[in-house]
Amino acid sequence: MQPSDRVRDDVREFTPYAPGLSMEEIKERYGLSRVIKLASNENPLGASPLVKRVLARKADMVFRYPRAGNPALVAALAAHHGVPGECVVAGNGSDEIIDLLVRVTCRPGIDNVVAFAPCFSIYVQQTRLCGVELRQPPLGADFAFDLPALAGACDERTSLVFLTNPDNPSGYAVPAEEIIALARTLPPKALLVVDEAYAEFADPAERYSMLARFGQCDNVVVLRTFSKLYGLAGLRLGFGVMPAWLADYMLRVRLPFSVNLLAEAAGLAALEDVDFVAASLETVRRGRTLLADTLAGLGCRLYPSQANFLMFKPPYPAADMFEGLLTRGIIVRALKSYGLPDLLRVSIGNDEENAAFLAAFKDIIDHAV
Repeated sequence: MQPSDRVRDDVREFTPYAPGLSMEEIKERYGLSRVIKLASNENPLGASPLVKRVLARKADMVFRYPRAGNPALVAALAAHHGVPGECVVAGNGSDEIIDLLVRVTCRPGIDNVVAFAPCFSIYVQQTRLCGVELRQPPLGADFAFDLPALAGACDERTSLVFLTNPDNPSGYAVPAEEIIALARTLPPKALLVVDEAYAEFADPAERYSMLARFGQCDNVVVLRTFSKLYGLAGLRLGFGVMPAWLADYMLRVRLPFSVNLLAEAAGLAALEDVDFVAASLETVRRGRTLLADTLAGLGCRLYPSQANFLMFKPPYPAADMFEGLLTRGIIVRALKSYGLPDLLRVSIGNDEENAAFLAAFKDIIDHAV
């Protein structure tokens, strides 16, 4: 017997997530002393000073287990967003919440999940791993949401409908009223899961977010993450707001202590540091305008974004532009894995990083003429 014979047939066909070369690998490959990473939509200001102080104080406690269910964090999130505490489930990143939603609501080989194509890779991976059909109507022209097509892909066995708003990698977003209208058209069994990983960066955020409207529909789940605005990507912390009955079942099957002690402490501190949040939002929104205007002036086709990144088509082949930026110490995201080989995505950096990216971009164009 071969070792692979002990593994499920469908699992043998999986390929691991490919995050791209690390900053250190880029330095070694191109002989660089400095590399700027604008590929993963991380907070351009790093992490909150308050979070750093709290983590230092909590370091001596890492031999202890966190409290089961993370009640302090759940209570803080409920108060911060004005939702019932029994509707909040914290997770090891919003990825864990996505995984649990599929496992809890979908019957393998019977039920189905619906999401646009392209979509966040975790929707694809976890449905496939759980043996659940994924139906993917295409996005509309210029990556707009064809919400009637999304609803039309559903039937009486649809368990989950995923909608990322703002979307990734385009940054496209629709107002919350359109999402409520979609939720009301879905079959009785279906839950609409609105992934708001980038919702805080929308302008104005309250126009787009479903959190303030939670409770208007009894079939909506809202996902949020601490990885983007709060700068805690390395600690893996996210949460979902959902009907209380669903939260109860999620907590029954969630692995114990999946949110570690340091992540919980960091999350609590991050919610308190309103000055850092305000500075992060101002930096992203200012940088987003600067990069969009400058790239458009350099011959790029920009796609409107309400997120902390921009998707664009460069004036020269995307693969060549991507490689040219790498040689100059700038990492952006090539979108070939999304089926978009002509497009690139750049995260909004701080002022210095944005300037370095634009200088490298202009240098490539100057040398291509």
